[in-house]
Amino acid sequence: MQQPVRIAPSLLSADLARLGEEIRAIDRAGCDYIHIDVMDGHFVPNLTLGPPAIARMKPHSAKPFDVHLMIRPVDPLLAAFVEAGSDIVTVHVEAATRVHRTLRAIKEAGLRAGVSLNPRTPAGAVAHVMDLVDLVLVMSVNPGFGGQDFIEDTPRKIAELRAMIDGSGRAIDLEVDGGITPETARRAVEAGADVLVAGTAVFKDGPAGYAANIAALRG
Repeated sequence: MQQPVRIAPSLLSADLARLGEEIRAIDRAGCDYIHIDVMDGHFVPNLTLGPPAIARMKPHSAKPFDVHLMIRPVDPLLAAFVEAGSDIVTVHVEAATRVHRTLRAIKEAGLRAGVSLNPRTPAGAVAHVMDLVDLVLVMSVNPGFGGQDFIEDTPRKIAELRAMIDGSGRAIDLEVDGGITPETARRAVEAGADVLVAGTAVFKDGPAGYAANIAALRG
């Protein structure tokens, strides 16, 4: 069953020189999750924040830290992300060597476990882990950089995954990340998404605009 829409601002688009202030500002503005993109320069062509940065950010908000690992290998670093204060850890089905084992390790650590699919990966690639996941993340851009345009056939995949989630009978978040604007947010939600990751659309106007921008995405 589709849940109420939640907004997860991506810190990739925040002012990295003042992350603590930015996190407090989006918290006050009404975000639901705080989305942290972790990139390794190997699985994706960029480098971003790691466990020490997450640990320093954690005291600035009680909102769930939604940590999206775009890294390979995954398993050797899981413990560090747990210890840093992650609440949700999402791994890519394309990057996890034994995705079942990785998801179980996340859940055994007391965290919510997510699985992500790149744009070219079919929805069926995660059918075998629906009994384990708490979140499915659909990439609506090619991962690695912010500010890209929403891939037009993404709603079709969202709808496929919504049917799979509903068929599982479990309360699984269906999250979409990439090119989210008020217009693409509406299309994603109509297709079945209930968590929207947005970077530029939230942070573009500075702190004075965060509340209005989050409200516009929520619809």
